Amino acid sequence: MKEPIEQQPVAGTRAGSLADPESVRRFATDVARSLRDDKCEDIVVLDVRGLSNVTDYVVIGSGTSQRQMGSALQHIEELAVENRVGRLQTNRDDQSLWLLADFVDVVVHLFEPNTRAYYDLEMLWGDATRVAWNDREQA
Repeated sequence: MKEPIEQQPVAGTRAGSLADPESVRRFATDVARSLRDDKCEDIVVLDVRGLSNVTDYVVIGSGTSQRQMGSALQHIEELAVENRVGRLQTNRDDQSLWLLADFVDVVVHLFEPNTRAYYDLEMLWGDATRVAWNDREQA
């Protein structure tokens, strides 16, 4: 598996933070679209501002295989580089059923479907607002 892409944090209130609320929301929705393009399923974007002290948005998606999930995570890391978004941590390995990427303002969780059902993060963030991100949803 490829090594994570090294990134330099951009200026903001927190190390790597985009700071601008509209830029943060746009990055979260771009992440969701990237996951869709990589054939991930059941993608949700949760606005956890006011509910979480550590991030603004949580993006959750399900993958169909470990390889597909790893590739989707790689594309998200490349998207972050293009947008100059700092990354704090990425958790991935060849046997993982749950991949995580922490971009400070946006945290991304990719799950194998059974693992996602077990941890049920949507229920954990049940008070969060779901963000419309899919062009087809907004039409």
